[in-house]
Amino acid sequence: MEPLRLLIADDEPIIRLDLRRTLENMGHIVIGEAGDGAQAVEQSRELKPDLAILDIKMPNMDGIDAAKIISTEAIAPVLLLTAYSQKDLVDRARDAGVFAYLVKPFKEAELMPAIEIAIARFEEFLELEKEVEKMEDKLETRKSVDRAKGILMDQYGLKEQDAFRRIQVQSMNTRKSKREIAEAIIIANSV
Repeated sequence: MEPLRLLIADDEPIIRLDLRRTLENMGHIVIGEAGDGAQAVEQSRELKPDLAILDIKMPNMDGIDAAKIISTEAIAPVLLLTAYSQKDLVDRARDAGVFAYLVKPFKEAELMPAIEIAIARFEEFLELEKEVEKMEDKLETRKSVDRAKGILMDQYGLKEQDAFRRIQVQSMNTRKSKREIAEAIIIANSV
């Protein structure tokens, strides 16, 4: 695994120091440290780490609330590293979009796979987001084209196939997408 740029957040300076040393011994780079959840969110936005490792119990904003913001904004995957393993905290972490949860005390041998899995899951998540965007775009294009075909069929007495062909030819001739042509037809007809 190549070195990762990591952000760590824990309200205990001695724990942050120990975690920093462990991560640096693993070959990673700690690019930011925070003493509370609000600082962790702010630094995540600013530094764009490869992974944020957060404790749960911190002042101002706990690690789970910070993780929710970091995950929602798709800044970085979040690994919670905490002494708390109560079911309600685990449930909150899951709902916040946390990609890994590790209970202290931990061993370096446990941390490495948790980091790798969190990053892999985050990359899968980003790919799924892209796929969803593509599918939504295709659906909107289809809706626009279908609506424009209906307009052309009504206005010119065309069959559906001929109306589609007209949109297609116009798209090729103008080097614009079928969606742009369809939307232009819809706008022109709504005036």
